[in-house]
Amino acid sequence: MPNPLLGLFLHWLGGLASASFYVPYKGIRRWSWEIFWLAGGIFSWAIAPWIGAGLQTNDLLAVLAATPSDTLFWCWFWGLLWGTGGLTFGLTMRYLGLSLGMAVALGLTTVVGTLGPPIFNGTLIDLAMTVSGGTTLAGIAVAVVGIVLVARAGSAKEAEMIGGGADTSIAEFDLKKGLMVALFCGVMSSCFAFGLAAGQPIRDLTLAAGTSPLWQGLPVLCVVLLGGLTTNLIWCGYLIIRNGSAGEFIGRPGPAAKGERPPLLYNYLLAALGGTLWYFQFFFYTMGESQMGAYGFSSWTLHMASIILFSTLWGFALKEWAGASAGTRRRVWAGIATLVGSTIIIGLGNALAGNVAAH
Repeated sequence: MPNPLLGLFLHWLGGLASASFYVPYKGIRRWSWEIFWLAGGIFSWAIAPWIGAGLQTNDLLAVLAATPSDTLFWCWFWGLLWGTGGLTFGLTMRYLGLSLGMAVALGLTTVVGTLGPPIFNGTLIDLAMTVSGGTTLAGIAVAVVGIVLVARAGSAKEAEMIGGGADTSIAEFDLKKGLMVALFCGVMSSCFAFGLAAGQPIRDLTLAAGTSPLWQGLPVLCVVLLGGLTTNLIWCGYLIIRNGSAGEFIGRPGPAAKGERPPLLYNYLLAALGGTLWYFQFFFYTMGESQMGAYGFSSWTLHMASIILFSTLWGFALKEWAGASAGTRRRVWAGIATLVGSTIIIGLGNALAGNVAAH
């Protein structure tokens, strides 16, 4: 029987893993971005998913071999589109700034990724007409408010750090171009949720093979993340060719090394740690989703809210908010409190649905 409280806790663990994965990357020395991103990504999108699924599911290869080819394609395809969203997130910040960029991109990712699957399945209206469904949808709305509050606090902090206002902090501000990029980024980034939804036949086959319901989503990740690997491999490959940085993989000085050899073993260990942490966000996500019952679609909102929550807390731990004013810090804490409240409301909605099903 689903356990929404356990699901909520697992989603928080996933958010913590996602918010933490870049910390090891900060220690990497004399590697270009495309080198450490791809090195860590091999662990994120290829090695860790197959190890995790291989250890926790029964007959992984047989399950995937029995999966209809169209299911495999759509899982991979949605992962491919999700990868393009991640690559354009930086452009959103460049043209809109932190506050507006995060609010639009993450708000769209949260709403589209959460509500898209039930809309396509034709179940959204029925869910909204129930007390439990209405409560869950209200929690999703509160999460979007929390995202906006944290984004605005982040923008205020950046402006205070440089001693100027929004005009100086967003040198390339372009509302029209920025909104178009943010729309693309937000919608594409939500495609991961569609890939997971498309993987339901894989979950069914996994359960039929005798795997515990808690681990049923792990084989789906193997396929969806291959789509993300495809996108990032193409982009990083292009950058490696353009920048001539391929030699950094084997310890040769490259564009980021300034004539010095990169510490190869040290860098690979940090890349492996960061990449594995990144994977753990979805490792715990699939576990949490398995416990949310009929409202598994709300998992995407819990995931996004948890990422922003723990990313902000990491910012405090790393002293990134040390120079912010008291008013700005109060604003970000209000956003954090709102995000925490949203996860509680969503968990309550899922619990109400479970109680109705039990009776």
